[in-house]
Amino acid sequence: MKPIGPLMIEHRLIERMVKLLEIELQNIKNTGDPHTFFIKAGVDFFRMYADSTHHGKEEGILFAKLAAKPLADEDKEMMDSLIQEHISARQDVAALSTANNLYINGNTGALKDVIYGLEKLIKFYPMHIDKEDNHFFKPVMDYFSQQEQQDMLNEFWEFDRKLIHEKYKNIVEEYEKGNRNL
Repeated sequence: MKPIGPLMIEHRLIERMVKLLEIELQNIKNTGDPHTFFIKAGVDFFRMYADSTHHGKEEGILFAKLAAKPLADEDKEMMDSLIQEHISARQDVAALSTANNLYINGNTGALKDVIYGLEKLIKFYPMHIDKEDNHFFKPVMDYFSQQEQQDMLNEFWEFDRKLIHEKYKNIVEEYEKGNRNL
């Protein structure tokens, strides 16, 4: 398996979550009643799975290794563009989280921001995934030898293995600091 295999498999799960967000968005538009717990779970999914796990491997391993290679200009521009998209996605997820929390705390006017946040993620992720799957991942594998690809795949597995421990260590530390709004 090439290192892009796990990344593309992760994309399929992200696409499934996007479909669920589409269903929730339609529910909100039909009823005016958001499932705030589901939205919180969605925010956690995008923070932990899409960003920490998936983008973490892309940026921390694949892109870092690509940065050490003599990339063609178009590949460097695409990688820079993808990094900027990851930053925007983080901001969009944070804004959705804030809007959802405001709504939960009684600010009914925040519903429009919840809707807007859902719409942004629903629009963003399919475009972003298509760009990576069909225009970036496959061509950039040519920069790596078979051994480098295998080493990267091993790094991905190690990254995933450590991630769950890091998440729950951080949760405990935040609660120890008195942060009860996780």
